[in-house]
Amino acid sequence: MNRTSRPHVLVILADDLGWGDLGCFGATRVRTPNIDALAARGTSYWDAHAASSVCTPSRYGLLTGRHPWRSPLKAGVLGGADPCIIADDVPTIASVLQAEGYRTGAFGKWHLGLDWQRTDGSRPAAFDPGFAPDMQGDGRDIDYTVAFHNGPLEHGFERYFGIAGSLDMPPYCFLDQNRTVGIPTLEKQPLITSQRPGLMVPGWEDDQVDVAVTRAAQEWLKEPDERPFFAYVAAASPHRPCVPPGFVRGTSDAGARGDSIHLFDWMVGELLGVLPDDVLAQTLVIVTSDNGAPMIFPEDGDVVIHRPNGAWRGQKADAYEAGHRVPLVITGPGFDVGAESRALVSLLDLLPTISRCAGVAATPPADGVALGDRTEQDLVGAQAYDGRLLLRSASAKVIYGSGSGGFSEPVGQPCGPGSELVQVFDLAADPAEARDIRRNDESVAPTMYEEFVAATGYAPVPDP
Repeated sequence: MNRTSRPHVLVILADDLGWGDLGCFGATRVRTPNIDALAARGTSYWDAHAASSVCTPSRYGLLTGRHPWRSPLKAGVLGGADPCIIADDVPTIASVLQAEGYRTGAFGKWHLGLDWQRTDGSRPAAFDPGFAPDMQGDGRDIDYTVAFHNGPLEHGFERYFGIAGSLDMPPYCFLDQNRTVGIPTLEKQPLITSQRPGLMVPGWEDDQVDVAVTRAAQEWLKEPDERPFFAYVAAASPHRPCVPPGFVRGTSDAGARGDSIHLFDWMVGELLGVLPDDVLAQTLVIVTSDNGAPMIFPEDGDVVIHRPNGAWRGQKADAYEAGHRVPLVITGPGFDVGAESRALVSLLDLLPTISRCAGVAATPPADGVALGDRTEQDLVGAQAYDGRLLLRSASAKVIYGSGSGGFSEPVGQPCGPGSELVQVFDLAADPAEARDIRRNDESVAPTMYEEFVAATGYAPVPDP
């Protein structure tokens, strides 16, 4: 690593970490000293939102700065065997910084699709647009002796080590650059009922994934190089299966999931620990999550005593606040020390923000704006599991559909902006989203939708 006039950038992304899962956001049953220390010397954003309340579309939004409706995946998530949803001509944070002379590395969970070669010699022509709740396959028809294409290396990263999808989906193996580490030949015995069956490599250990990812990222960060770096480290924790390794097992007061949060905090500390003080002072460090925490797996930890999403309604996958409101901590050049921001922000804002900090002359078009540039009139949009749109202003919330659109019952159904199924909430007076006030002013939902379409040039839901 080197000392440079341009900032280094380190993005550390948790998997299913809720708004209430960090000490600096009020958690008491789990302890996150490394992230809390970051917050003390940086800025915590208390009204930050992922682009979606589930993994794949959220990660698409974070890396591209584009709303996930612009991808071919209109709802749901990908599996580890599915093809990539990032088009060749869509810039990512990595490709933008790589063009500016940055060295770029990605480590951990990818979950944006890979173009695998099948055993019959074929490759997917493109992702089949639509809803993918059951994924596109279990990977048994993949030829793992052949390199995959259209992965991190084709989207701006020169170094990659990680896993294809979540820790509950095959193939159960590490990926190094554009190949698997070993050949998956053994049948995986699921640790939990929702861990999907498939093939694993001999010796695979779920509880060692984040440790291996952390070590790979550390080695890369320590390599001598004259260029500034962009590192994107995407943890598997605390997503299910919650299988914390022995050194953190039993250390929290919130079960296996709480221990997995301790593992994520350990990762943050280990990554920062390899950076000399003068390099760390030049590094933009961003810690956040892809979406909120699930509340439907009590065996992973007590979600009553420890409230992983704070007081927000709902859970992962939902259109309600707990689904998409995420913790966000940023420290580094240009960010206030020990500040708590209540500004409305989106993870779509990271690409333009990082581009500005890096001095990129021509930032590619994005749906986000650089942090600090959003006005009180600007809206933040996100997508629930079933693909429905939700819009946020500083105080208003509109969900274009009935029910949660995710894991909470009733699920309901999506709708257009003029439908009676639309839900409207005044978050200033009703932060718990307990009272639907659509009938008080039926112009709110259509007006906010029209403003969103005018700003983005894109209509993500059908007309009524």
